[in-house]
Amino acid sequence: MATELRFPDSMPCHNQQVNSASTPSPEPPTPDDPILDYAGGNSASMAKLALFTRHTPSSVPAERGPQVCGGASLNSESNGDSGNYDALAGDTLLGDCELSRQMGAQLKLLPMNDQIRELQTIIRDKTASRGDFMFSADRLIRLVVEEGLNQLPYKECMVTTPTGYKYEGVKFEKGNCGVSIMRSGEAMEQGLRDCCRSIRIGKILIQSDEETQRAKVYYAKFPPDIYRRKVLLMYPILSTGNTVIEAVKVLIEHGVQPSVIILLSLFSTPHGAKSIIQEFPEITILTTEVHPVAPTHFGQKYFGTD
Repeated sequence: MATELRFPDSMPCHNQQVNSASTPSPEPPTPDDPILDYAGGNSASMAKLALFTRHTPSSVPAERGPQVCGGASLNSESNGDSGNYDALAGDTLLGDCELSRQMGAQLKLLPMNDQIRELQTIIRDKTASRGDFMFSADRLIRLVVEEGLNQLPYKECMVTTPTGYKYEGVKFEKGNCGVSIMRSGEAMEQGLRDCCRSIRIGKILIQSDEETQRAKVYYAKFPPDIYRRKVLLMYPILSTGNTVIEAVKVLIEHGVQPSVIILLSLFSTPHGAKSIIQEFPEITILTTEVHPVAPTHFGQKYFGTD
């Protein structure tokens, strides 16, 4: 039996944290309710997954508990798309409960805090200097990359400390690589290398065809054994999802299964995530924010071409 969806009256502009003092206690979950996956894993610091309506942004935030049947999705593009994505806000509430369950399992949000919120604000601020923009973008990229690495498999190991004691720890399993979608995805490469010095990184160049406006692959270069690896796919701003969908198709052609792909992004639109999850239900998407309006100026400002 489908769970009833209650639509909020206003659109939140960020992932609200749980505030027990100002919000009523949520109804107890039922066995049929899906549990959305938050990257932090700590219920005390979990960010709310926002739902969006056709209303314009309001100063009054609308919150939803982490257990809902219709989750919002991410955006999927930065510089390959044009147009105003405010119109996409009305397409973010998912009527299909099963699709909502799939998105809840595959969509991961970094737990919201004031630090992340400030970085998001500076990146979105049109008056921010390029120096402040790049500094904030690099910090936010590092946070996303660190959490993306946390999604990869580890194995237990034993080491000896300088004092001779044995320490039981963990280490990465081998067989991981990064793939950046050019050009904006290259902004995330250094953040990945700062965390994994020897990781191999492939590249995909996808641009919109001038006549058909469809995403077209112009270049792809991967490690020769990429079909054996887990892939961190990097693309900071997701708007429509078309570019990412084409990139995943190229990876599949090279033997990569969607289940081993983790998409790292900074900002996402609901429409973009919905498109990606519908096309590839097994892919994992990791982002900091779900919002109908994506900062599509990211690539131009980061690389100084605005």
